[in-house]
Amino acid sequence: MLKEFKAFIMRANILELATAFIMATFFGLVVAAFIGGIVLPLIAAIAGKPSFDTLTVTVGSGIVMYGTFLTALINFVIVGFVMFMVGKAAMRVTPKKEEGATMKTCEFCKSDIAIDATRCPNCTSQLSAASA
Repeated sequence: MLKEFKAFIMRANILELATAFIMATFFGLVVAAFIGGIVLPLIAAIAGKPSFDTLTVTVGSGIVMYGTFLTALINFVIVGFVMFMVGKAAMRVTPKKEEGATMKTCEFCKSDIAIDATRCPNCTSQLSAASA
């Protein structure tokens, strides 16, 4: 059982997943610092207060605290926007994979067939291995 556990832990995708989880946790801290240190003070400068948690509406004898929802919604939109921008930047930096050809043309009937085909499924001609 110990050997199986060791094999499970040492698989590459488990290590990648653990690394991604740790990086995501600390990225969340960076985004929270960005929101708390930059965005909320800007909101406070514009709206007069950085948090809308105190906004309430009295309905009958109850109090609806819609400000907490509004604050959470704004934080969600900000985090989503930051993640979108990080994703766009990562896509620009990451090199694009060049995909090899997956299809070739049959030399007899000129239809598209799989690159590794040895016989055309359309005209049933035997294909030479060198045709591409």
